[in-house]
Amino acid sequence: MTAILDIELVRTFHAVARIGKFSAAAEQLHKSPAAVSVHIQRLEAVAGGRLLNRDNQSVSLTALGKRLLVSTTELLSTHDRVLADLHGTHLAGRITLGVPDEYAVHVIRDILPIFAAAWPNVVLELKTAPSDALRDLVQRGKLQAAVLAQPKGQPSAHVLVSTLPVWVGPIHTTVASMDPLPLAVHATQCPYRQAMIESLKQSGRRSRVVLESPSNQAIKACVEAGLAISLIDRAFVTANMQILDGLPVIPEHEIVFMRSLSSQDDEAVNLLAQAMQQHFRL
Repeated sequence: MTAILDIELVRTFHAVARIGKFSAAAEQLHKSPAAVSVHIQRLEAVAGGRLLNRDNQSVSLTALGKRLLVSTTELLSTHDRVLADLHGTHLAGRITLGVPDEYAVHVIRDILPIFAAAWPNVVLELKTAPSDALRDLVQRGKLQAAVLAQPKGQPSAHVLVSTLPVWVGPIHTTVASMDPLPLAVHATQCPYRQAMIESLKQSGRRSRVVLESPSNQAIKACVEAGLAISLIDRAFVTANMQILDGLPVIPEHEIVFMRSLSSQDDEAVNLLAQAMQQHFRL
């Protein structure tokens, strides 16, 4: 009998791979952890091997899991576009969406075109700003939704992916040679700026601000040029940077999709949330 890929199993697998934890993926999918585990087991039976390495803290992809993730990404996108076509393009409306600078390129280039192709009559209006500023705008109803970074465990948002902030500096630089520490800091209302300042203050390390900018590209350029150190997502570390030891450990953060109270029953925002959950990557 020919094996068949169940789209629901594939969607569950993508959620676990993206978030890195069964419990958080189960919460996002509105399923029990046991149901998520069963889905993965059924998909592994079809795939012919283990897809995930699991421990008490997190999961990681096996070589087979990585292959399946890559090969089924377009499958999910095509599936959702076909459903949208079958249901017609009757959905219309306007969504005001906020995105921090760090994630704007990915959201605009890789996710919103998929959504716009499926729902061409939904108008998107975008705003970039630091995460805490976007949170405030959503809570006040000035934005319908936002992608933002926050310390792990805060309520009222759908987790897209977990991320580990790391200290970075230019290649061939040691922390011991820096006193005071030269910092490239993010704009006010960015949780990474707050984490940098507070952790250094608690550890008693002296510092000075070399650059303050809302631009993630400016922060990276300052670090790569050897002018400062900073705090960024581990996934954004470039070949011209190194992760620094000897500095305060920053707790894990989450990238989440947050929506206003008034948009909880908005069909267009529901569909955008689904697109974010399916396609957001670091």
